[in-house]
Amino acid sequence: MRFLLTISLAFWLAAAQAGSVRMLIQNSPLAGSQYYALGDFWTRIKLGDVLRLIREPDNRHDSQAIRVEWQGHQLGYVPRAENRAIAAAMDAGERLSARVSALSDNKNPWQRLAFEVFIEL
Repeated sequence: MRFLLTISLAFWLAAAQAGSVRMLIQNSPLAGSQYYALGDFWTRIKLGDVLRLIREPDNRHDSQAIRVEWQGHQLGYVPRAENRAIAAAMDAGERLSARVSALSDNKNPWQRLAFEVFIEL
């Protein structure tokens, strides 16, 4: 077991040094999609599609706000109850990425799209 742990650790460290490690830090539903473009692009969005996270420190409703975009179109936000850690990482200059992790035809806007956020090491 110790041998396998050593190999795994060595592999992880080598990958991190090469800049190719992605660690999942959060999986969230999309907030506010009923107010933005999700409905307009629903049929074109696919599992695994890249999403862009944009920090909005001057947002008048939430100073920790993070906008979620797909191909330049705002879809909604990271939920307020789940945005603190991501906002802090973005403010600290960490490299983050996001992608669509679940899609559902559910009428509840909170259950239509989920996304994963990764830190790039």
